[in-house]
Amino acid sequence: MSKIRIRAALVIMAGALVWVMAGCSKTTTVIVNNSPEITTEVSFSKDLNPLLTKNCATSGCHSGSVNPNLRADLAYNSLIAGGYVDTKLPENSNVYLYMTGKKTPAMPLGAPTNPDNINAYMLAWIKQGAKNN
Repeated sequence: MSKIRIRAALVIMAGALVWVMAGCSKTTTVIVNNSPEITTEVSFSKDLNPLLTKNCATSGCHSGSVNPNLRADLAYNSLIAGGYVDTKLPENSNVYLYMTGKKTPAMPLGAPTNPDNINAYMLAWIKQGAKNN
């Protein structure tokens, strides 16, 4: 076998090895957001808080035993004071990253992803300044 063929075979094997090894690791799960964007004003008390109470502030979850406490009377302060909201970069808000599965564990645990279009409401509320309205 000539040196050219040996080199070509080595290059092909090295390329195949790189391709196989790249497929053997997983560092990130990318979740595609198919939620319809909310373009109307989102009220924390009327729109978002009921969704958080229904989907997140359940027994054993964010009802006092796990931060942030998302019970209706404490949810706003828990999100803001706990550093879960970033109005400058809304898509990088910790609460949104957990809700979309970009941080694990994806929230809400054991529930369908994005129940009641909660992700879009959360993102719209943060983009609108995360007001206590």
